[in-house]
Amino acid sequence: MITARHKILAHVKKKRAISAREIARALKLSAPNVRHHLGVLVSDARVEVVSTRLREEKGRPEKLYSISRTALGDNLARLADALLAEAGTKVKMEALASHMLGGQEISAQSMARRLALVVEKLNEMNYQARWEAGAEGPQVILGLCPYSAIIEKHPELCKMDVALLMGLVGGSAEQRTKLSPFCIFSVR
Repeated sequence: MITARHKILAHVKKKRAISAREIARALKLSAPNVRHHLGVLVSDARVEVVSTRLREEKGRPEKLYSISRTALGDNLARLADALLAEAGTKVKMEALASHMLGGQEISAQSMARRLALVVEKLNEMNYQARWEAGAEGPQVILGLCPYSAIIEKHPELCKMDVALLMGLVGGSAEQRTKLSPFCIFSVR
């Protein structure tokens, strides 16, 4: 079943920037109904407000909507795949991890504080990380691999994750489990 929201989303996809009033007119829907659905689509990050413009008749400026950059996607996985394929073994994963960390130093903190900061930093990079105490010491669980689109072709990225953890924790790290979508690392 095609809902009003689906129709609105499809219409926004056809246009570069369109107002709620223009959508309502084109789809023969009420403007408040269209604004409601656009609000939901904006909160879901499928549509974004790209600008506002003054209306020709009196009244408030109107928002112009477009498909969000998030919904459109990007070409980063393809670019990363091409760069790694081109560089081959010349890329040192430890150096890459160090570059991604940007020189952040937390080794002076307690282990619990370091782990909390590690999880925070990894989640900034979309890992959906958490840590747990384990019988053999703490474990960092990565709930999502941000490189899942290319990890099968480039398993060396797992070495970068180990280097990231070592750099963040200021100690050792070892990958224990690699189960899609989770990876578990021991840290000391």
